Amino acid sequence: MTTAISVRGLGKRYRLGEHLGETMLREAIARLFRRPARAPDASRELWALRDVSFDVQQGEVVGLVGRNGAGKSTLLKVLSRITYPTMGSIAVAGRLASLLEVGTGFHDELSGRENIYLNGSILGMRRREIDARLDDIVAFSGVERFLDTPIKRYSSGMRLRLGFAVAAHLDPEILLVDEVLAVGDAEFQRKCLDAMSELRSGGRTVLFVSHNMAAVENLCSRALWIDGGTVRQDGKATDVIRAYLATFGSGGGTRIDLKDRDNRRGDGRIRFTGIEVLDTDGNPLPLVRAGDALKLRLAFDVGERIEEPHFGVEIHTDLGTRVTEMSTWGCGHEIPVLEPGAGTLDLDITMLNLMPGRYHVSLWAERPGPVHFDVLDRCAVIDVETSNYYGSGRGIDGKLGVVFLPCRWTSGTPATRAT
Repeated sequence: MTTAISVRGLGKRYRLGEHLGETMLREAIARLFRRPARAPDASRELWALRDVSFDVQQGEVVGLVGRNGAGKSTLLKVLSRITYPTMGSIAVAGRLASLLEVGTGFHDELSGRENIYLNGSILGMRRREIDARLDDIVAFSGVERFLDTPIKRYSSGMRLRLGFAVAAHLDPEILLVDEVLAVGDAEFQRKCLDAMSELRSGGRTVLFVSHNMAAVENLCSRALWIDGGTVRQDGKATDVIRAYLATFGSGGGTRIDLKDRDNRRGDGRIRFTGIEVLDTDGNPLPLVRAGDALKLRLAFDVGERIEEPHFGVEIHTDLGTRVTEMSTWGCGHEIPVLEPGAGTLDLDITMLNLMPGRYHVSLWAERPGPVHFDVLDRCAVIDVETSNYYGSGRGIDGKLGVVFLPCRWTSGTPATRAT
């Protein structure tokens, strides 16, 4: 089997505080005179990638998973030659296209049509080859009305749709995709997944970054888990995903301390400090069963007076699919103001309609804008056990889906046989 991508000992180092943009010669010389020469300070170095090695065979669809800031996007940028590695080697066999950020590779002053031809020429395609695919690209992207409008006037969603359409339809042997499912409506996401499935069946090589673990498991036979700039695990997609998700949260207790969590975002004016799983009377609930009523108590610290904050709880499956989001805003629970200090907030769930299995809880606190105070992704785990909800002694089987709907069956009057 032909190797499409070979990476050996790859490393990418950034120097914190260093100007990373274009620098003219006279600016570089002036900078030398403004500050004395000194040895590099190791404490101001950040290794986004370190000693990364792997091979991808032709026709493989490989998922890249990992936390925000783990180095996934940096790896794709190095493979795309957008940035150069500090050390190591890369060998790519075939024509490579990438969709790394919204509109990457587009020229803002050119129209959508002109950018399609520009991207095609960069990939080494002839004009007649692009002509043959133009209608499919335009139909997929859904920007027919704006095809001759400069890209700078496109919304981010339009740029993403056109960018993915170009990358998927201009016959690259290798396609790099970074979080294409994070933007766009459900219909476009479905089209993207269908297109990547077709690429896989057509023998294309795809590296796919996504936080949607269900999509990664569905599309990819293999996954790489990137953690702290290194490859922590490489193997069967299902095995890697389960090992990766197991690092989020911690089960086995009714209260989870969140004070020292480092995988959080926001300005910190509100910080979650803990989450408790309680019964309806406020007592610890060590065992959660399908169909239970329960209470989630969120503990937090407020650093300064906050007006009209909103809080939210998301529940995800073990593979990353969002089951539901519950927020104070959506329920109409207004919080006019929070004063500095410690506080708690209770979320009462009248019936947990989840099938048995492991679920991950994410928390957020924000204000419209949005202004994010604190965001914690998959910071807690709830293991839902089977229950005898119907009194039949048969339990509720988690293999039957994600949610169960309490129901009952009623038999009609038996038909009377004609005599």
